[in-house]
Amino acid sequence: QVQLVESGGGSVQAGGSLTLSCVTSGFTQRPYRMAWFRQLSGQEREGVALIAPSNITRYAASVIGRFTISRDDTKNTMSLKMNNVKLEDTATYYCAADTRVGFQTTSAGAPVAHDYTHWGQGTQVTVSS
Repeated sequence: QVQLVESGGGSVQAGGSLTLSCVTSGFTQRPYRMAWFRQLSGQEREGVALIAPSNITRYAASVIGRFTISRDDTKNTMSLKMNNVKLEDTATYYCAADTRVGFQTTSAGAPVAHDYTHWGQGTQVTVSS
């Protein structure tokens, strides 16, 4: 059974840093693409960043220069380093993965939710002033 488990969420002051982690298990084939999404209650899930083999990355425009996505396939983990966080980064963050080759993005370069089969349960990030 495939599982994705996020950790690292919490409360942080604006301008601070936070690192989210996602541990995967149960995959019979290594995920090709992995991504982070975020969602506020009542709103659509928003793509934040994705990573594919050879460290190909894509980011939502709102996080470029502040967030860094990485993965360690030897440890079945993916991380999101969040620097200089802003109030608008407050959300529940989800990791996602898919084994199919290739990836889709919005016209602005962000990952799209329907491109991912497997999802974690989410971790809350709250940014305060």
